[in-house]
Amino acid sequence: MTKTPTARSVLWAQVWSLASMQGAITLMWVIYNLYLVDLLTRFGFPQIMATGLLIFENLLAMVMEPLMGTFSDRLQHQVGTKFPFISLGVVLAAGCFLAIPMMLFNGQGTLLRWLLPLRMVAWALAMTVFRSPALSLLGRYAFRTQLPQAASILTLVGGLTGAARPLAHSYILAWGPMVAFGVGSAVLLLATFLLSRFQPNEAVRPQASAEIDAPEPVGVSLTNLGLIFGAGVGVALGFRLIMTTYPTVLQQNVTSIAPSLVMGLIFISLALTAIPAGQLATRLGNRRTMLLGLTILVCLCAIMISVSSASVSLGIAVLLGGAYSLVLNGTLPFALTLVPTEKAGLGTGLYFSGGALATSLFASLLRGDSLPPHVKALLAALGFLLAGLCIASANSSRASHS
Repeated sequence: MTKTPTARSVLWAQVWSLASMQGAITLMWVIYNLYLVDLLTRFGFPQIMATGLLIFENLLAMVMEPLMGTFSDRLQHQVGTKFPFISLGVVLAAGCFLAIPMMLFNGQGTLLRWLLPLRMVAWALAMTVFRSPALSLLGRYAFRTQLPQAASILTLVGGLTGAARPLAHSYILAWGPMVAFGVGSAVLLLATFLLSRFQPNEAVRPQASAEIDAPEPVGVSLTNLGLIFGAGVGVALGFRLIMTTYPTVLQQNVTSIAPSLVMGLIFISLALTAIPAGQLATRLGNRRTMLLGLTILVCLCAIMISVSSASVSLGIAVLLGGAYSLVLNGTLPFALTLVPTEKAGLGTGLYFSGGALATSLFASLLRGDSLPPHVKALLAALGFLLAGLCIASANSSRASHS
């Protein structure tokens, strides 16, 4: 059952335990993407099937994320807690994740090999069961005006974990699939255990007088839901395009530095600027801070395609990470402040749903080398402009009703 609300503005123990779950989710996706092609080709599937699987998984996630968020909201209303729902999803996800490399011991017959993609899809579905319900708990652990500061911890942990792909991919691959997938499952279970130990049902006491920047909406607005979804599409599409365009530019123009190091620096910069970004958003306002970050990202999209020196490329990487931190840090608070507290799972799920659609579009249309870097940079800028339009519209809508 829900604990008595506390007068503290942020429940830091719960926030850090939730951040550990965010880190676990990121780590599992890093491991999955590193081994996806290798596992499929071992079983005789073509490399292109990896793209098809990612598209299919993200299309399913686009539907499942808000659906699971809504189910968890109902459970919260009925029994006072989402944690049983989250725990069920975690157990399913950890089991399905570990089952993927176990196919290596089951033979590679014509029929048996199709169990591999089925297990991969089952794992991706299991991840959607708990991600939105779990991360929507952030809305219970901080006042609405303090949400960016609390979210900065999730951004910090997620950024550091995300850096493992460009910086530590060779080490993770050296583990082998059984060890790597086992580590991912174990980390997720440990993060869930930590969350359970720090009273996940506790909540801060609402103080409406303190919520100047983000008064709680009354009822569910279809316009707000659309703005959350659109922001999710724009932010995810823009960042994914940058993370594929910039390495291509570096390979063509800057041969003295490894693109993986520059990509890793983006994630490190994202992590290290997360807490200052949260503090800035608390003072300046979350939407204003996100719009500032998006404006900088649009400018960097134009600049990065002409980079020609190692020092400039490193500087742009730091700026990309810092600017994206201003945006990413505010995404969950943005979604949570556009829906009533009792619909937090729906709001969070819709944001992730938009991100899933963007990932499907990216994988199906934009991942290949058919488009030149300047075209991809333009599309990234358009994605950020879409997100900015959704965020600014939400701000204008709130102001017009105040």
